[in-house]
Amino acid sequence: MDTQTILKPDNAVAEIEQPGGACHMSRRQFLFAAGTTSVVMVSAGPGLAQIPAMVASYPKKRIARLSDLKQDKPINFQYPDKGEYSASMIVKLGVEAGGGIGPDRDVVAFNYFCTHQGGNMSTTYKGDTKSLGACPLHLSTYDLTRHGILISGQAYQNLPQVLLELNGNDIYAVAVFGLIYGRFDNLQG
Repeated sequence: MDTQTILKPDNAVAEIEQPGGACHMSRRQFLFAAGTTSVVMVSAGPGLAQIPAMVASYPKKRIARLSDLKQDKPINFQYPDKGEYSASMIVKLGVEAGGGIGPDRDVVAFNYFCTHQGGNMSTTYKGDTKSLGACPLHLSTYDLTRHGILISGQAYQNLPQVLLELNGNDIYAVAVFGLIYGRFDNLQG
């Protein structure tokens, strides 16, 4: 045990034993250590922010023709495979959108299943708000102009966006940005 010298009220000096040995820390020492740790973590932050987004690539699949798209009229397709949660939609929003293709950068595609508990949102597109949802399970709603970011509800991940490529009039699905519900990764099988 460590000892500490203290001054008693009558100016006598006394030695007292301190439990804890090397692990004992004063409040001042604790606050200094916590502050130092915070500075180190904040300084490391910019390096951590450079982690790339996870995008699963698949073979190109032709899913629609640009000339067939009508504003706010989704077209259904299966991608990346014929799996249970692979139903997706492509839609011309009429406003520029994150990941949008075409002359107005307003054509986007998304998976139909809520990232929270897999609720099917295939009938919930709203053209006035350019959103998908509310999910029938817990009311999660997603903004399709901003990469499927969650607007409200219980979900904690963006809606998986199907990345598109335009070749002439043909639109191809080429990858999925985000995790499709029910999978540990976006690999087939």
